[in-house]
Amino acid sequence: MKVILKKNLDKIGASGDIVNVAEGYARNFLIPKGFAVLAEDGNVKNIEHHKKVIQDKLNKEKKEAEKIAEKLSAHSCTVAKKVGEEEKIFGSVTTADIEAALKKDGFNISKKDIVIPEPIKVLGIYTVQVKVFTGVESPLKVWVVQE
Repeated sequence: MKVILKKNLDKIGASGDIVNVAEGYARNFLIPKGFAVLAEDGNVKNIEHHKKVIQDKLNKEKKEAEKIAEKLSAHSCTVAKKVGEEEKIFGSVTTADIEAALKKDGFNISKKDIVIPEPIKVLGIYTVQVKVFTGVESPLKVWVVQE
């Protein structure tokens, strides 16, 4: 029996896929649980339209993310920290510190999307990666200065 999956299911397929499954499995499990619908002409056209709308939305979001990434690569942020001897920072610069500095500058970037390759424990200029969107990353210069 051919059905259209409404959710991602392991070993069966992804959302929107048209798959062949046993009739009993479809009628007794997939359809009643809302995991699938019968692959009829109206449903197939509806799913294809739904996929197109989602793809258009993703393309639009990716273009916006690329614009933000371009702005970030030209931008640099400053993080002020207390320092001790030999310009060593008390603690280290974290993704939360960089997130706060970016919010001051008008960027809405989550700390989860900031990747610091190695701990920042000394004053200086560092480059970190910012994941703006799936597949879109941007380098960001971070100036670590004395408070």
